[in-house]
Amino acid sequence: MPSRTPLQIQLADGDRRPTALDAFRLARADFLAGRRLDIQALAQRLGVNRVTLHRWVGTREQLLVEVIWSLTEQTLEEEWVRLRSRPGPRVPELVGRFLHACWSQPGARRHLEQDNDMMMRLLTLTTHGFQPRLIALLRGKLADDIATGRITTPLPLDELAYATLRIAESFHYRPTITGEPADPDGATRVLGALLRP
Repeated sequence: MPSRTPLQIQLADGDRRPTALDAFRLARADFLAGRRLDIQALAQRLGVNRVTLHRWVGTREQLLVEVIWSLTEQTLEEEWVRLRSRPGPRVPELVGRFLHACWSQPGARRHLEQDNDMMMRLLTLTTHGFQPRLIALLRGKLADDIATGRITTPLPLDELAYATLRIAESFHYRPTITGEPADPDGATRVLGALLRP
């Protein structure tokens, strides 16, 4: 008789040990539901101790960044596909749609409203790993718009990607920076004026 696969063993024997991906999925669901990410409670729900969970996912902030990055990347890629046939520069509209999506999703909005300064710190500093990935993603989209003649610029691509993100962040984190509401449309307008054919 052939040996059983790990999946077959787990299904037959009910052996279902939690994994780091299970922790990630629960944390992502909690974030989308607007619940605060609590490492101790997450460890209890998974049936593991806090040390094990920490070894799997790092700190609460590291896990939160991974959750937000997964949602950010998914949203930006989905919106990019929707903008595929749009004439002219697509990056300004991409950024605006993304910022609107952040503020429209109830869980994300709750985190942004309650912890805007913490979110700004986690997501705008290079040390937390989110910003370099977002700059790289935007760099790729800008390169695509440049290659297809949708944008013309004398700026090096790295500078353009950095500036694009900083403009977007300045409108996204207005609650912390100026005390005013976030303004995704403002980011779209400014980027639209700067990123031109």
